[in-house]
Amino acid sequence: MSYDDSVVIEAPSDSFWEVGNYKRSVKRFDDGHRLCNDLMNCLHERARIEKSYAQQLTEWSKRWKQLLEKGPQYGTLEKAWTSLMMEAEKVSELHLEVKSALMNEDFEKVKNWQKEAYHKQMMAGFKETKEADDGFRKAQKPWAKKMKEVEAAKKAYHAACKEEKLAISRESSSKADSNVNPEQLKKVLDKVEKSKQDVQKTKEKYEKNLDELNKSTPQYIENMEQVFEQCQQFENKRLDFFREVLLEVKQHLDLSATSYSAVYQELEHTIKSSDPQEDLKWFRCTYGPGMPMNWPQFEEWCADLNRTLSRREKPKKTGDGVTLTSISQTGEQATQPTKHSSLSVRSTTNSIRSSCNPFEEEENGKPVDEKESTITKNVSSYEKNQNYTTEWSDDETNNPFNSNETNGDNPFDEDHSAGAEVRVRALYDYEGQEHDELSFKAGDELTKVEDEDEQGWCKGRLESGQVGLYPANYVEVIL
Repeated sequence: MSYDDSVVIEAPSDSFWEVGNYKRSVKRFDDGHRLCNDLMNCLHERARIEKSYAQQLTEWSKRWKQLLEKGPQYGTLEKAWTSLMMEAEKVSELHLEVKSALMNEDFEKVKNWQKEAYHKQMMAGFKETKEADDGFRKAQKPWAKKMKEVEAAKKAYHAACKEEKLAISRESSSKADSNVNPEQLKKVLDKVEKSKQDVQKTKEKYEKNLDELNKSTPQYIENMEQVFEQCQQFENKRLDFFREVLLEVKQHLDLSATSYSAVYQELEHTIKSSDPQEDLKWFRCTYGPGMPMNWPQFEEWCADLNRTLSRREKPKKTGDGVTLTSISQTGEQATQPTKHSSLSVRSTTNSIRSSCNPFEEEENGKPVDEKESTITKNVSSYEKNQNYTTEWSDDETNNPFNSNETNGDNPFDEDHSAGAEVRVRALYDYEGQEHDELSFKAGDELTKVEDEDEQGWCKGRLESGQVGLYPANYVEVIL
């Protein structure tokens, strides 16, 4: 009788000691290997969540930083608001560190332990599983053999008892039947006697086999417990390792102890450091009555001043291209209000403004042009760096920018038509020095929409559609 034949006995209970029920203990080796994979998958998914959250925080911070830079908020309150973006960036870094720790430390630790603890065989399964199964088989084989003999003896005994009962029943029926001859009755009695002997014989064998089984049970229990304890020790190592890993994961996930507290302490300090009164003082100094002003003063005329070409003067033709670099006004021209009479005031104001701006470092971290080029969305209907004109004149008749004058010399009045449009070609390069002047290269063609004024300037339109002023003697009519 082979051991494999013994395991086919149907176990009457679910006890560990029944033949074949040790398989659940052996299965823990395969389950342990699978649980290592499950733990690694769990850590990997959490790391992906940490990375995704960190990326979302970074994108949110970047977007709102740009919106605040372009928005109207200023001063210490802008710095306090911006500190929310700084908090997001620091928290993003913390969660990236969590992701890195989960993958580079915890994940790798489980992976390496699994590789060292479970050894795959050439065919299938793991070496540890086979060793445990072989140990249980060896411990259970003698007892299982005797158990099978007991089961066979019990079956034979029960069958003999059944035959005895049937024989006794026939004997009773034969004695009651008068038609049964003595010879037949004798056979029935012999059958009863033989069945009683079989019952006694099978009972003795059953009791003998059971007694042998009971004698071998202590050794069977000892051997099975020895193998089971080996399985317990291996499982205990796995459980201890999992507990250690989970504690390390907890340490990596727990940012409340030191990391988070430092971030939010700094955030609270920055917000509480904001001072509305200081912001109001800064705005008064930068954009309000506190701004410096070059009040009008009497100026002597000086012929030795380095005069540069004014828009009101006709530029002279030269052989080379001429580029106007600046505009200054002297003499009677200084009394005429133009759109650029405040250039010197603006430059002076900007230099003084920077000296009394306590938040220049935060406000001017980037050039205004760079801020406007990188911004992607608007916060409100206006921007913090708007250009407001500082020009004013009560001379309505001589104001070229008076939009209420219907018959005045407004060079920007689209409805004004001093004559038919004429195509002209540039003779020289010209670079507009003010926002209402055109820039072009020699050979470019444009359309003259207004004739030359008293100062020698014409109004024209470039091929791109831009309309502005240009020197009349810089172009020639295309025939």
